[in-house]
Amino acid sequence: MAVFIEEFAVAEAGSGPYSLTGGPDGALWFTMVQSGSIGRLVPGGELSAHRLDPECGPTIIVAGPDDALWFTEYRAHHIGRIALDGAVTEFAPPTAECGPFGIAAGPDGALWFSETAADRIGRITTDGRVTEFPLPVTGAFPSAITAGPDGGMWFTMNQANGIGRIGMDGAVTVHTLPTESAAPVGIAAGHDGALWFVEIGAGQIGRITPDGRITEFPLPDRTSRPHAITTDSAGTLWFTEWAANRVGSITPDGAITVHDLPTAGSEPHGICTGPDGAVWAALESGALTRISRITRGPGA
Repeated sequence: MAVFIEEFAVAEAGSGPYSLTGGPDGALWFTMVQSGSIGRLVPGGELSAHRLDPECGPTIIVAGPDDALWFTEYRAHHIGRIALDGAVTEFAPPTAECGPFGIAAGPDGALWFSETAADRIGRITTDGRVTEFPLPVTGAFPSAITAGPDGGMWFTMNQANGIGRIGMDGAVTVHTLPTESAAPVGIAAGHDGALWFVEIGAGQIGRITPDGRITEFPLPDRTSRPHAITTDSAGTLWFTEWAANRVGSITPDGAITVHDLPTAGSEPHGICTGPDGAVWAALESGALTRISRITRGPGA
């Protein structure tokens, strides 16, 4: 697959662009984990930033069901909401120092999030009411979370070497991965009715069906530390390779392609399909990168 990769500086080096998502306003919204702020970039246009507590550690950000963006504050142990006009509201889960990390909109009109330090999955309504559900595993470090095709929320358990599912009633199912110490992080719903995830410890991409069948695909570079994953409009999965300074793609049948990023040491983390249809990744070095397919004409 031929691609064109562009980088756009959005912050000072070391500010830590970490996660990004498309907003309902046609812009990209992203977290800056090291500087404590939320950025907004209109593809091809305006760049702005909204300051938070510099020590709060904003981590994952997603579009909510209420025309706002929702994000986790890993260090401050809060869930944040930022309106399109930049107004920020913060909510504290009942469990102190829970370390919220992943967050995703659920099919029930609420946001679901992971509590890495508390072995819980949380649910927050758009008016700020929080419910917590304990996991049947100790020290699991639940990480990324996404809505599945079966009406449940699926999440990675980084330290328990598993994938979990929680229903809208709070019932949890755990699936153990075949590869030991795989340390899954990012997870996304595919267009094929399955969930796809990255194994940062094993250098693999995983696929799990709603009934729990798991397939693993080794990457060409097993030391690349894949971190996040997303699905594009065509159903191809895209992922970041944090330690290898690359982004890669995998088709539903398992064909893998990887692409070097133009700037060394850029530390790619979050990845999403942007409002312009291209794939975007957050680079902790201080930039966002846009990856678009190159369409070849007849005879090319």
